[in-house]
Amino acid sequence: MPDILIKNALLINEGKIFEAELLTRGDRIAKIGKNLNQPGNMVIDARGQYLLPGVIDDQVHFREPGLTHKGSIATESMAAVAGGVTSFMEMPNTSPATLTQSLLEQKYQIASRDSMANFSFFMGASNDNLEEVLRTRADNVCGVKIFMGSSTGNMLVDDEKVLEDLFSQVNLPIATHCEDEETIRTNLEYYRSIYGDNIPFHYHPLIRSAEACYLSSSKAVALARKFNTRLHILHISTGKETTLFDSHESPASKLITAEACIHHLWFSDQDYGEKGSTIKWNPAIKTTQDREEIWAALLDGRIDVVATDHAPHTWEEKSNPYLQAPSGGPLIQHSLVAMLEFYHQGKLSLEQTVQKMCHNPAEIFQVSDRGYLREGYFADLVLVDPKLPWTVEKGNIMAKCGWSPFEGTTFTSSVTHTLVSGELIYKEGAFDHSKRGQRLTFHR
Repeated sequence: MPDILIKNALLINEGKIFEAELLTRGDRIAKIGKNLNQPGNMVIDARGQYLLPGVIDDQVHFREPGLTHKGSIATESMAAVAGGVTSFMEMPNTSPATLTQSLLEQKYQIASRDSMANFSFFMGASNDNLEEVLRTRADNVCGVKIFMGSSTGNMLVDDEKVLEDLFSQVNLPIATHCEDEETIRTNLEYYRSIYGDNIPFHYHPLIRSAEACYLSSSKAVALARKFNTRLHILHISTGKETTLFDSHESPASKLITAEACIHHLWFSDQDYGEKGSTIKWNPAIKTTQDREEIWAALLDGRIDVVATDHAPHTWEEKSNPYLQAPSGGPLIQHSLVAMLEFYHQGKLSLEQTVQKMCHNPAEIFQVSDRGYLREGYFADLVLVDPKLPWTVEKGNIMAKCGWSPFEGTTFTSSVTHTLVSGELIYKEGAFDHSKRGQRLTFHR
């Protein structure tokens, strides 16, 4: 592995933008400073570009094992590095669901063989696997995932005693999908009584409603406060939920943190007429008012992280009517450039983008030596050209499913280079398929 010198870039790190050279050695950042060139270095002249820490996506569904017709760890990690995501945390609703330590370890073995990005996998909770969950190691597993609302793959945890046991006994972060099941079922039956099986997609946010989200999120928050549990609530989709969170503390010191996803920041219920099933997610994309309130919470610190909930399905599956079309879609290749588009629109700064996508995920999950541009940290690095526009089309979509809700969108910025643990794994549209990411570790 050669030493790599990146020169003439503007570095974005810890609230500052500054010009410096960065030298990697092995899988680490060796030096940040001036005049670092030495014989034998691989040199990347990044004039006109920004250098960021690699994005850490704390919520993805890469579909392996069992659902590899939709995507695999190999294909979706390739899409990740093309988008500047150097580390991911993957969810347990695969087939079989990741509900035992043996099944969890099998996913790590697959990723060690196939993943182009750094990786970690959530241990899944169910109504009857508490003992398995409690065997999860805190130093090399990102957390425990609880589905407090059903979604793709039936892993609903609705036993009150089990929830209390999980919140009181798990000693690593709990991440939750929060939607109240009874409310959703009642809403669904109402719309089925009117439309039968042909429910229009724009009723999705009324079926999986704001009330359903708030009832479940507030319950999770109450449990976390009761048992002093480290809780991270995923994909906040309503304005009302944002009132549950505090902005005055740093993410690292918060007991309860929250995530917003790209689709809830970009789209609204006004887009269902054009986009249909391609923006059907759980929780649902809701009103423009909800979107603006999520933005307000993101900017004032109540929401700490921006992620994707990358969840590919085949186009054939997504082309079904409402009740048969699965929820979820591919976003990981476009998350960073989408956030940079918001920067170009004046909605947030470059420093805030790096805070929400790189620094804060590292702090919240206590990721070892990643998420920052610091000497001695792993060389997870992304170069972005802020003035190199491109349009999303089927020919440049890397996810295995081959479609995107962003098709036809022109982004102003481009990811040009991605380094994963010191390896130049993506450069200007080309991949080094011989390179692999590393298993994330956690200082807990």
